[in-house]
Amino acid sequence: ALSGNHEVMNVQLDFRYVTPGSNTPWVDEAGRKKAFGPGGDYAKILAERPIFVKVGDTVFVHGGILAKHVTYGLDKMNDEVRSWMLGEKSAPPKIVVAEDGPVWHRGYSQEPADCAALTEALDALGAKRLVVGHTVQEKGVTSACEDRVWRIDVGLAHYYGGPIQVLDIKGDAISIKK
Repeated sequence: ALSGNHEVMNVQLDFRYVTPGSNTPWVDEAGRKKAFGPGGDYAKILAERPIFVKVGDTVFVHGGILAKHVTYGLDKMNDEVRSWMLGEKSAPPKIVVAEDGPVWHRGYSQEPADCAALTEALDALGAKRLVVGHTVQEKGVTSACEDRVWRIDVGLAHYYGGPIQVLDIKGDAISIKK
């Protein structure tokens, strides 16, 4: 599991997308802040989730990766986010939480996808493809940029009622399992 914008937002104490039912009778907003704030019990659990992971020729991220993220350093971002969530740093790295940061970027999930930026980032990473979530795909799992980006957010949440689908990657063979 990776951390995305919602995990980062919780540790930032930004509860804009938290539903009232998420605060149980025994956990009020103050309790949620204590649990999710940097160094809190839940923040420590989230700190174990990276923002990126590369498996073989495939890079996984919640939103998207740009060449400037590669230049900054993916491992560096993972380490800095982890340190912040553990309460060792006072703020997350600005590059992560920026509008085009890896947990917020939507340039590959919407049409037309930014294939030039994707190619630049993947070439810098020495990767063949990127797998992203963050933006619900109404048609289920989709791809763009000659299958160099796979968009796997199918809207499983009750609110969206999306289909159950899985992206199956075995070497260069990619299929969608329903």
